[in-house]
Amino acid sequence: MKNIFKLTTVASLAVSLMLGGCTSNFDEINSDPDALETGAPTNMLGYALRETMSRQAGFDATEAWAGYIVKIQYMDNYNYLPTNNTYGNKFSNCYRRIVLLDDILALTEENADELKNIRWASRIFKEYLWLLNTDQFGDIPYTEANKVEDGQMKPKYDSQEIIYPAILENLKAIADEMAAGLGSDNIGEGDFLFGGDIQRWQKFCNSLRLRAAMRIVNVAPDLAKSTIEEVCQNLTSYPVLETSAENAYFYWQGSSPYFEPYYNDFRTRDDYGMSNIFVNHLLSTEDPRISAIMQPAATDGVYRGYENGALSAPSNIQTISRMGVMYREEPAGFTPILKSCENYFIMAEAAMRGWNVGISAQEAYETAVKISMEDNGVSAADAETYLANAGKWDNTLERIYMEEWVALFKENCEAWSLYRRTGYPKEIRTSGEYPGKFCSFGTAHNDVPFRMPYPDNEYQYNKENVEAATVDVVDNTWGKQMWWDTRTNVH
Repeated sequence: MKNIFKLTTVASLAVSLMLGGCTSNFDEINSDPDALETGAPTNMLGYALRETMSRQAGFDATEAWAGYIVKIQYMDNYNYLPTNNTYGNKFSNCYRRIVLLDDILALTEENADELKNIRWASRIFKEYLWLLNTDQFGDIPYTEANKVEDGQMKPKYDSQEIIYPAILENLKAIADEMAAGLGSDNIGEGDFLFGGDIQRWQKFCNSLRLRAAMRIVNVAPDLAKSTIEEVCQNLTSYPVLETSAENAYFYWQGSSPYFEPYYNDFRTRDDYGMSNIFVNHLLSTEDPRISAIMQPAATDGVYRGYENGALSAPSNIQTISRMGVMYREEPAGFTPILKSCENYFIMAEAAMRGWNVGISAQEAYETAVKISMEDNGVSAADAETYLANAGKWDNTLERIYMEEWVALFKENCEAWSLYRRTGYPKEIRTSGEYPGKFCSFGTAHNDVPFRMPYPDNEYQYNKENVEAATVDVVDNTWGKQMWWDTRTNVH
């Protein structure tokens, strides 16, 4: 499998140089004559998709930072006090998978006109990875990343002010190419996301444009507005994911070792319950999604949550609700990447801001809620009843944000980003035993982490650049906020 992975750290390069000094024909000696020089592009794409989901799905504390799920056993409070060893796999996954996707592009370059679809899928997923990584870590190596072959051993960290416009520019370039006509090549069995449906890849591309644009609305409103209006005013050329059936879900194989990660945890452990923030909200609004999202407590059949950030476990964990069967107990369950309802929540917010998106805020909002209801198996009649009562449109951004938060369940990183951008739900800052009270660092904090901490490898092999990026970062995860996080009085 040489040529699929490139060495990206000083340590790895040192090892390769050391080994290379032993013999001048190491590759020849160490190669299997019966092995392929490179993988088939569809297999490489499938590996990039699966490995990304393996690193990003499952319990990683973002479910707590988003106000959904909390620990109820083994209360080490790592949820609020992550170390530099906690998220290294997530950080490195971005760069490793982008190397792999670039290899697909290199392998198919000579036949680019005949292999448009797999090249587009690879390029779109690259931008998804960049967006995911910067939303998790903030400033990251970008313009100088993955350039070891050019002699760039210690890439600088770029600000999100540079990264976001670049992502949007790249996605627009892809969207314009696809609008001119889709390819005829078969992406192949490695497309575990959309089963080779290039039209859904096209919709995913434009949906990512909406997501990235609305994320920066408070710091780059002109770019956010022009991007969202361009897409929404030209849905024929720039289609987006529109229905529950079109959701970008990664479905797991359902057998070892490829179980859905929450199910894999459920098989042998019982460490997590529902957050009181989430339970109380769904109960107060009589939300019909509650029976799909969670299960009543085993002791008394009552929906009950537990405090975010609690330092001690409940006296009886059976008094706490667990995740719903469809989210936790399906071996071949799904990991959501982008739900169609998100597009309509974005349209609703854009319309509220006075932008021309071809739909009213109320219609977009109600469409979004109905799609989310369908996602959770709620009947159309029950969805209409909800929209006529607690979920009724009230012409406020708060209503949009709270409904979007509910709809994003299990899409934890996106919900965490929604909270950091908007401050909703407000209860995330006020529920539970906060690290401001019980912070082992000795520094008071009044909010969930702003970011994931950079991994130890960066401090070992790219020390100067990572330290420059963390000048204003406090206790690994607080201090410097995301560029697009303009909230005040949080620390």
